Amino acid sequence: MNWIEKHQAYVWEPFAPLKRNFETFLVKEAKGCYLTLEDDRKILDAISSWWVNIHGHSHPKIAEALFKQASTAEHVIFAGFTHKPAIQLAENLLSILPDSMQKIFFSDNGSTSVEVAIKLAIQYWYNQEVKDKKRIVALEGAYHGDTFGAMAMGGKSDFYPAFHDYMLEVESLPFPSDGVEQQTIDAFENLAKQGDVALFIYEPLIQGSAGMRIYSHATLQALLEIAKKYDIICIADEVMTGFGRTGKTFASDYMDIKPDLMCISKAVTGTMPLGLTAVSEKIVKIFDNADKGKAFYHGHSYTGNPLSCAVANASFEIFQSDECQQNIQRVTNSHKEVVSRLEQHPFIDKVKSLGTIISLEVKTGENTSYFNNLRDWLYNSFLEEDVLLRPLGNVIYILPPYIITNEELERVYSTIEKVLTKLADGANN
Repeated sequence: MNWIEKHQAYVWEPFAPLKRNFETFLVKEAKGCYLTLEDDRKILDAISSWWVNIHGHSHPKIAEALFKQASTAEHVIFAGFTHKPAIQLAENLLSILPDSMQKIFFSDNGSTSVEVAIKLAIQYWYNQEVKDKKRIVALEGAYHGDTFGAMAMGGKSDFYPAFHDYMLEVESLPFPSDGVEQQTIDAFENLAKQGDVALFIYEPLIQGSAGMRIYSHATLQALLEIAKKYDIICIADEVMTGFGRTGKTFASDYMDIKPDLMCISKAVTGTMPLGLTAVSEKIVKIFDNADKGKAFYHGHSYTGNPLSCAVANASFEIFQSDECQQNIQRVTNSHKEVVSRLEQHPFIDKVKSLGTIISLEVKTGENTSYFNNLRDWLYNSFLEEDVLLRPLGNVIYILPPYIITNEELERVYSTIEKVLTKLADGANN
């Protein structure tokens, strides 16, 4: 068997049926914005490989940090022992997080960072013997990960029908689409005033997997004001939105009221697995005692892994550089400038941009869920043009590495227009 045949025989791919209806490509090298396949074909990665590689692939500074750390200490138990890369990373993050954040809890990925936040919020009330704060509130259409607590925050998602009967109960607020924001605000006020809401979790300003749905910072500010009024713990899931994706360091920076807990992953390393939960002073002080019965008993084998932490510190330095900040602004401006052009395409319903993220809703007579039949045709059509774009149902989005050039951005925009012109000509029939 060749490598692809072995992959098909032995590997269970995520987010796909086992009976394959798609092609898998073998990558032999990834550098900059490109994935190079075995036949030397180069694919332009316009989604940063699931939103992770903000600095592109195989960045030399990150590679050097990984090599040096691997030669020193590749893994250390993070209970009773520590190491400089983790300490430095916590210090680095606290220097750019909201001033209210006091400690960093380490885990493995975005989903586990959410699990940590949910458990901390629930135990915050338990440690104070508050028994009537048990209601959990999230936004309709949310996606916070695939572990059980994170799944529950997404409500009755189409991804998880097998598990609906086993999940935590969560109240879903209607998504604050343009023109109906007040309905969301009123719904939250009506729930909050009952006095039993323990926590509110949200993806700030943009829901990723729901279709890159953008909502206003004024609406989120109003929701956070309600939460503050009724003493509700707020969890900001910044797994996608952190580190410049929305134009600011964190999406939470757009609001005056800051969350009590922040979930961080993906771009924090720019390449390696790592999850982090930033914890505010408000939460910390309820756990800050020697009572073993009130300790937070949660951990992972790879908690605080030195390799991931070293890489994250290198990524932090790159992110803080003038060059990276200028690139973020350049990509943001490019997206803003192309919106009016893309809106003219007869097969595009609407275009929205926020920072380095731009989404395009394709007109279709079908349902607009993730399982829309158009999605696979679009995905394959983009790959035929050697561009990696991974539509969410009928929503195409671009979420590129910050190093992408203006010429490469134009190639992505033009490829979308070309593919949608084929669609208009009935090429998907």
